[in-house]
Amino acid sequence: MDTRYLKSLITVVECGSIAHAARVEGLTAAAISQRILALERQLGFELLSRVGHTAKPSEACIALLPRAKSIVREVALLAGDVDVEGLTGVLKIGAISTVLTGLLPDVLRTMTRLAPALKPVIVPGTSRSLYQALLAGELDAAILVAPPFELPKALHRHALRKEPLVFLSQEKSADNVMTQLKTRPYIRYDPDSWGGRHAQRYLADNGLQPTALVDLDALETIAMLVSEGLGVSLVPYWSGIERWAKQCAVEQLGADRYGRDIVLISPVQTDRPRMLSALTQALDKFR
Repeated sequence: MDTRYLKSLITVVECGSIAHAARVEGLTAAAISQRILALERQLGFELLSRVGHTAKPSEACIALLPRAKSIVREVALLAGDVDVEGLTGVLKIGAISTVLTGLLPDVLRTMTRLAPALKPVIVPGTSRSLYQALLAGELDAAILVAPPFELPKALHRHALRKEPLVFLSQEKSADNVMTQLKTRPYIRYDPDSWGGRHAQRYLADNGLQPTALVDLDALETIAMLVSEGLGVSLVPYWSGIERWAKQCAVEQLGADRYGRDIVLISPVQTDRPRMLSALTQALDKFR
């Protein structure tokens, strides 16, 4: 059995469609379909139920997925077994959007120099979704907003940076922050997100209840809307906010307790310890 076919099956299940899986794997949809059909012939039962543009796993497929993932993972580790330094192979790294555009490019360049045989696979997502992926064993590490709860003992947390809360507006105003939050349209950093809860606490502590124009868990989009004059916002001073400094006025609030913490979370027990060490070393250069 070709383990690449198993990998394609896993990708289809994770993506929810053959077309999406094909884009992720850089193949045609026909090639992915042929791989699934080959697996079905070998195993003797249906793996996917195709409804319109979606593909749902059969009960049999769901039952074999854990072993299939284990097989694919073990095969991916083979190349690293002959590398005494343990820096050869794939490392799946989850990252929130601001890390993708701010911190990660420099980190990846550094990792390429430190470990040229290491292949980072970057998985974007929200802090909550990346944390769930870590728990499910789908990621080797994730860079995200620190969870609002204590981590289980199976996970390790490495602090990267503190991002203080700032006030974002299109231009400087004679009115103070409190007045602007009361009178201007408010573009709200989603209070249900792990990062957005800090801005919400700042509002509550100051007795402010601005009416939200929109809720977003996308800081670059919030900055874009503010730069267009649609409102004001409270956001963390994320790595990459500098590119918006010429289009927006950024005002420090002087309240560190409302900042968000960006952390690297990884399993305590891992088969890629040297790779994770290289990632941590690269991140610490730009924290």
